[in-house]
Amino acid sequence: MKQLFMAGALLLSLAASAQDGEKKNLVKVNMLSPLVRTGSFFYERKISSNSSLQLGVFYTGSKFDELKLRGFGITPEFRYYASEKGAMQGFYLGPFLRYQNYELTELNNKGKLNTFGGGLLIGKQWIFSKGISLDIFAGPSYNSGSVKVTNGTDNFDLPGGVNGFGARAGLTVGIAF
Repeated sequence: MKQLFMAGALLLSLAASAQDGEKKNLVKVNMLSPLVRTGSFFYERKISSNSSLQLGVFYTGSKFDELKLRGFGITPEFRYYASEKGAMQGFYLGPFLRYQNYELTELNNKGKLNTFGGGLLIGKQWIFSKGISLDIFAGPSYNSGSVKVTNGTDNFDLPGGVNGFGARAGLTVGIAF
């Protein structure tokens, strides 16, 4: 986990040293992720005057009672900004996809969980004068997946289950360059 945060800090410091001019790139870290023992990082790129693409990655080593989850996820996202300031600032809608791959351990049972899903976010992002960004977002999601047992039985007590509706939310801080 420390290595993930160090890598994020390095990316932010490199981005901070970039030259001034139009800022078409953002590197961000989700400040809420550590609350659930997760490191979550994003790269956003402006692609037109009112839209951008974002790629998010995360790694987790969470524990819920006897259940241990360890794995990663990838979240590509398109953002449409409905703001006079254009892409990467103001209110936006963000349809996204998400792939998650986890190793599960619960007592003597072991397995692999893979899910695929998507959703729609609504959010607001600010880029301040020094290139510091703040992004607040939330929205519904839907995931579908399966558990493949590698040892023991399929009696995993998964919070929220494998298939169904959920929510995605975050508060990111980053550097625009």
